[in-house]
Amino acid sequence: MRKMADPYVLAWISVFVTTLLALCGVVLKRRKVNGISSSRTMSVTSVSAVDGECRSADGCDTDVIIVGAGVAGSALAHTLGKDGRRVHVIERDLSEPDRIVGELLQPGGYLKLIELGLEDCVEEIDAQQVFGYALFKDGKRTRLSYPLENFHSDVSGRSFHNGRFIQRMREKAASLPNVRLEQGVVTSLLEEKGTIRGVQYKTKDGRELTAFAPLTIVCDGCFSNLRRSLCNPQVDVPSCFVGLVLENCHLPYANHGHVILADPSPILFYPISSTEIRCLVDVPGQKVPSIANGEMANYLKTVVAPQVPPEIYDSFVAAVDKGNIRTMPNRSMPASPYPTPGALLMGDAFNMRHPLTGGGMTVALSDIVVLRDLLKPLRDLNDAPTLCNYLESFYTLRKPVASTINTLAGALYKVFCASPDQARKEMRQACFDYLSLGGVFSTGPISLLSGLNPRPLSLVLHFFAVAIYGVGRLLLPFPSPKRIWIGARLISGASGIIFPIIKAEGVRQMFFPATVPAYYRRAPPAN
Repeated sequence: MRKMADPYVLAWISVFVTTLLALCGVVLKRRKVNGISSSRTMSVTSVSAVDGECRSADGCDTDVIIVGAGVAGSALAHTLGKDGRRVHVIERDLSEPDRIVGELLQPGGYLKLIELGLEDCVEEIDAQQVFGYALFKDGKRTRLSYPLENFHSDVSGRSFHNGRFIQRMREKAASLPNVRLEQGVVTSLLEEKGTIRGVQYKTKDGRELTAFAPLTIVCDGCFSNLRRSLCNPQVDVPSCFVGLVLENCHLPYANHGHVILADPSPILFYPISSTEIRCLVDVPGQKVPSIANGEMANYLKTVVAPQVPPEIYDSFVAAVDKGNIRTMPNRSMPASPYPTPGALLMGDAFNMRHPLTGGGMTVALSDIVVLRDLLKPLRDLNDAPTLCNYLESFYTLRKPVASTINTLAGALYKVFCASPDQARKEMRQACFDYLSLGGVFSTGPISLLSGLNPRPLSLVLHFFAVAIYGVGRLLLPFPSPKRIWIGARLISGASGIIFPIIKAEGVRQMFFPATVPAYYRRAPPAN
C-alpha cells in the first residue's frame, strides 16, 4: 500500500489539487453581501466626539479598549500594554470561568505564548504536557507524536483547567500599570460618522458609562452580542459536547490526547490536571438527551461506554454516576469581517472552528502576534480611516495559521463521524490506516494539527492523499465495478467535504495571499 503515496503520486496530486483550487478561485470569487447594511446597525449607538478626540467619561486617556478578558482579550491586553499602549479591558465577569472547552493548547499555540511572553501562565495551575495523540478505532489503536525533535524540551502541548489559565493571564495583564481591568457589560459600540469611537457599558454596580478610545477590539467570545455590527456572522452548530471529568484514572498513553472514532461521532479524553481527565463526548446535532430526567446518563452508559477503551471504562461509568455532566454547543464560523474604522474583532467573536482539534487558542494567539507586529510601528491610532485601511492586511496575514487549523478542524470532524454511506466509511477507515503508516504520513498531518506547520497546501495534499489511498485500498488487488463506483464517490465526497470549507475561508487569501492588495499595506507615516 505504500506505493499509493510515493513521490510521483504525491506530485500528481499536487498538480491536480492546485488546478482545482485555481478554478474554485475563479468560480467563487464573488461573495454574497445581501443584508449587510441592516445587520451592521445592530449594537451600535451614535455619539459625538469633542474636537475629534476620544476621551473616556472618567477623564483617563485610553489607546485601546478591549471588550472581553478571556484567552484572546487577556493575552491581547498584556501584549499591547507591554508595548506601551494604555489599555482598558471591560469584562462581563472577572471571576474564574468554568468551561469544558479551551483546555488544550497545541504546541504551535505554546510557541506563540512564548513569543508573547506569557509562557509562565501555564505554570502553577497543574497544567499537563501533551506530546501527541492516540487514535482508536474498532479495537485498533495507533499513536501519533508531535514532531518536536527540533524544539526545546519544554515545547509541547499543554492541557489545563481553562479558568485557571485565564485567571493567570488576567493577573499578568493587570500587573502592568497602563492596563486597567474593569468588570462591566458592554451594551453597544459608540459610532460617529461611520467610525467606532468607544463603547457604552454597565458597571458592576449598575451605572451606565461610556468609554472612548481610538481603537476598540471586541473579544467577547462565542456568544458575542457585538459581532453583528463588525462582521457577517454565519454560525453553524454541527454538534454538542457532553463533558465529564474522570478522576484518578490512567489513560492508555500518558500525556497524550485520546480520540476514539466512535459511533456516531468522536469521543475525546485528555488530562486537565495531575488527577483529572476530561472526557468530551460529541453528540451530532443541536439537541442532546436530557440530563434532568436521566436520558443523558442512560445514553452515556449504553451507547458511549461500550466504545471507550477498557482501561478507562470503570472510571467513565463512575464519572457518569457522579452526575456532574455538562453540555456545550460546538460552533463554527468563518471570518467574514466588515473593515470598520475604529474597531476590530478577535478571538471566538471573530472566527470559530469545531473544537475537535483543539486549535482555537492557537489561532487566537497567532492572531495577536500578527496584530501586535502591525501596530508596533504606530505611535498614534487616532486616524481611524487610515488605520482601518492599514489593518486590512491583518485579515490576509493571519490566513496561513488560521485557515490551516480551521479547515483541518472542519474536514477532520466530518471524516471522523460515522456514516451509513459506504464511501464515507471507506474514507474514515482510510484516514485511520493512513495515519497508522507512520513516517511522513503521520508526522505531516499531526504537524498541521499542532500548528507547527501552518501550510494550507500541505493540508489539502494530505487530505487528498488519504482519499487516493482509500481508493487504492478498494481497487487492489482486483477492482470491480462496485468498488470503482465507491472509489469515485469517495473522491467526490472528499471534495464535497473540503472545498466548501476552503470557499468559506477564501481561496485567494488562503492559497494566493500575495495577490491580495492588502497584503502589501505599510504602516502610515507618523504625524
